[in-house]
Amino acid sequence: MDPDVSVAACPFCQIIAGRLPASQVYADDLVVAFMDIRPVNTGHLLVVPRLHAVSLAELAEDTGATMFVTGQRMATALRASGLPCDGINFFLADGAVAGQEVWHVHLHVLPRLADDGFRLAPSFLSPHRAELDAAAERVRGALNHLPG
Repeated sequence: MDPDVSVAACPFCQIIAGRLPASQVYADDLVVAFMDIRPVNTGHLLVVPRLHAVSLAELAEDTGATMFVTGQRMATALRASGLPCDGINFFLADGAVAGQEVWHVHLHVLPRLADDGFRLAPSFLSPHRAELDAAAERVRGALNHLPG
């Protein structure tokens, strides 16, 4: 899907508006949680802000906080539900190279099983402390220029 997708064409906006079906688990004024139609495991759900935001940069901080708190509640509910769940992963892809496929911010709450085969296989860098310090300085500099 194109990151310039309109709200009218956004499947999550369509779900929130009631124009597409969803197996809803939770809703409040800021977020909705529903089952993923392409689950990694049974119980895999998404926490989605009601207001359309393509990226984290577009998302209001209070909505982001509510998404995470709701994700925590969903994880607790998954563990208590009796569905198979040996652990939980949260996953949020911000941008195409991060794996974002639907251009509306969403948090995956993934129930995990010991033998489910789902893996993220990163190749780790081995930076020197000076590289870490330089990167930290750049992020601090950018942080100091953010609004709010």
